[in-house]
Amino acid sequence: MDYRDAGVDVEAGRAFVDQIRNLVHSTFRPEVIGGLGGFGGCFQLPTGYKEPVLVSGTDGVGTKLKIAQILNRHDTVGIDLVGMCVNDVLTSGAEPLFFLDYVATGKLDKEQLTQVVAGIATGCKLAGSALLGGETAEMPGFYQVGEYDLAGFCVGIVEKSRMLDGSQVQVGDVAIGLASTGVHSNGLSLVRKIVSNGGFSWNDNPDLFNGETIGGTFLTPTRIYVKPVLAALKAGLEVHAMAHITGGGLPENLPRCLGTGQAIKINPNSWTIPSMFQWLAEAGSVSDEAMYNTFNMGIGFVVILPPHQVEQAINHFQSQDIPAYAIGEVVTGTGELVMGDW
Repeated sequence: MDYRDAGVDVEAGRAFVDQIRNLVHSTFRPEVIGGLGGFGGCFQLPTGYKEPVLVSGTDGVGTKLKIAQILNRHDTVGIDLVGMCVNDVLTSGAEPLFFLDYVATGKLDKEQLTQVVAGIATGCKLAGSALLGGETAEMPGFYQVGEYDLAGFCVGIVEKSRMLDGSQVQVGDVAIGLASTGVHSNGLSLVRKIVSNGGFSWNDNPDLFNGETIGGTFLTPTRIYVKPVLAALKAGLEVHAMAHITGGGLPENLPRCLGTGQAIKINPNSWTIPSMFQWLAEAGSVSDEAMYNTFNMGIGFVVILPPHQVEQAINHFQSQDIPAYAIGEVVTGTGELVMGDW
């Protein structure tokens, strides 16, 4: 017997690396040292920093992968993988420098996983981050044929004096909500349960989906906010804090960026909630509270800044093709999120 008899094809793994080499190289920044294939990726820190701080983040895509595998559409989940990591790092004011991925599968399917890596490369380009390396693990008996899982890791950099940690936030600051592209990569277990229990097909296209199928709608990749937000900082916007709205929605994530003795009050009528969320609430009989505690409800990222910069901020993000809304205000409190007019 040999390794192939046990279900692991080493030669196929080598061929896969050769197939994705150009995709990986297309993301490289000038600071990348060497190429693909070493035991570790090497990256030289950018110049111009007095006290550079490295900010790291890691995440996965979750059960959104199930939908991709059911529909045999694998070109977007790599964007989700990158987005979930780089958007987190961005909240500290950091620029993502490089990204690494881990792909585990039952049997290596080169065409399938090349689509996945192509999505990762696209996400890295959208974030300005180099795809520095990765690992592909063929694990027969652990994953079924056709199944795979993804994890990612990124490192960013920020000047220590410009790092956002909540201490800059002031009572009276305004929260600017940046539109999501849908559910992003959170709450998909509930989405799948609603589709399954309701007897729906992923290829159905209900009226509220504007001609798109259920599956296509929920495979829409996570929006990557890095370049528009970094451009806002360079343009002189006095950003005091940022929040990436992921699992737990606005109630859990938005208060995380506040300072001591602060809370935030938001008006849920201040932005347009995409119709897919209405469909989920109706099809699954999901309460408003559960919806807000599970999904981003159309707000994928929040920037907090002084009131006099609200109009400038909204204009900036709209010029970047991201709908933006003044959704709330920082108030005195103990770290909670309050719904209501402000």
